[in-house]
Order: sequence, then C-alpha cells, then structure tokens
Amino acid sequence: MKIALAQVLSTGDPQRNLAIIRDHAKQAAEAGASLIVFPEAMQVAFGNPVEKFAEPVNARWAGLLRQQARDLGIAIAAGMFTPGEGGRVRNTLLVVGRGVDTHYDKIHLYDAFGYLESEAVTPGDTPVQFELDGATIGMAICYDLRFPQLFVRHARAGAQINIVTASWGGGEGKAEQWKALAQARALDTTTFVIAVDQADPESVGRPLKGAAPLGVGYSMAVDPLGRVIAQAGPAPELLIVDLDLGLIEEARRKLPVLANAVDL
Repeated sequence: MKIALAQVLSTGDPQRNLAIIRDHAKQAAEAGASLIVFPEAMQVAFGNPVEKFAEPVNARWAGLLRQQARDLGIAIAAGMFTPGEGGRVRNTLLVVGRGVDTHYDKIHLYDAFGYLESEAVTPGDTPVQFELDGATIGMAICYDLRFPQLFVRHARAGAQINIVTASWGGGEGKAEQWKALAQARALDTTTFVIAVDQADPESVGRPLKGAAPLGVGYSMAVDPLGRVIAQAGPAPELLIVDLDLGLIEEARRKLPVLANAVDL
C-alpha cells in the first residue's frame, strides 16, 4: 500500500492551502499512492484566528477537498477546524476519497509547554478508524502521540496503520521527542505509524512569532518494529512509502505485546 506524507507549511488563507493540497495530492496520485496525509491545521495555520474559518465537515472547504480527492482518485487526510462548544472550535482530521468519508476530533488537547489549546478547542471523545484498500487505519492528531492508550485502542480495533497529523510545537528537545514518540507508538502496537508534521517555518526563512505550535518537520514512516523507513528533514518535502502489510503479522509473532498485555 502506497502512502504519501506531505510535509508542507499551511498559511492563513484556506484557498491557498487547498492549492497546496491539490499540487501535492496530484504528485502523490501520479506516483501511485492511494492515500496522502497532510499535517494538522491544514485548512488554516495556527497563529491565525482559526475560529473565523471553522466550518462543518459538510460545508465549503471540506466539499472542495472532496472534489479534489474525486478528481485525482486519491484519499486525502488533512487537518481542519470545525465548530465546537461555547465559541470554541474542534481540531478535526478529515479523510475523504476512494470510498472514505470520515473525521476524527482531537481527544488530547495541547495544554503543555506554555500553550493552552483547551482555551480555544473543544475536545473530542471518540477514537476513529477507517478502511482503505483492505487496510484498517487509526487516526490521531499531534499531542495524541504522547498517549499510547489511543494507539493501542486502534490496534485492538484492527488497525494495521496509524496516521498522525501534527503542527508540533518547537523548542529544546521537541524534534527528538517527536521522533522517539512515533517510534514508541509503533512498538506499542506493532502497527505502521505515519506521522506527518508541518515543516519548520525557519527552514524557509519564516520568523517564529508567538507561542502557536507551527511545526518542526521530520515527518516519518515507522514500521511495526519501530524502524524508520522514511524520514523528511525540517523543510517542506513529499515522501512516498510502500508499506508491506505482511510485516505486521511477522512483527506480532516476534513481539506479541498486544497479546501479552495485562490490564492492571
């Protein structure tokens, strides 16, 4: 199964972001990928008034994303913002195309490292998986990566792949944590982990401002035994990986962590 990892920099303009999505999705489809994964906050980048752009998943922005997926014959996963409670939004991962139309609202909100996502975001409460080309795929967003129980829940529901979209906050040691956590979640679950972050703005000369998490890059694909099979640097990059799902059965024979786990 071929999956594309689109490490890009979204902007404050949802229409411009759709153009970025279309360009990368076209390249991925031409390379034979059945799914392309974009970062969190792909509709509009953090650091902008995201509540002004929040729309339901059946409204215009998501509709245009569906049209792109239909036109290109590829499934597209991209982060957006949908209406929440009390004037807040929900941080949503939308997946559309190739018979898939589903979304996941981020459960674990980023109230850490001096940032309070919960002030502006209503949390979700339901893990979501979807089926594509015979594979079951679990969904996660950014800070979710620090919580192994979500990934184990996906694996116990049959997930062979977990996708993570992120706009990972920068800072000392944060890129190293991103890499270590992606590998750990693969080992926790003996699944493939496809972790796609926003590129580092500084890699293209954009100055950092404020506390908004804008990305560090280093998007990666990790196999079920924790081995990195593809990894970007800090700058924008499109990766395409061909996953051998047969490795999951092999990994679970060697490392039966799901079977050996004891509820304490």
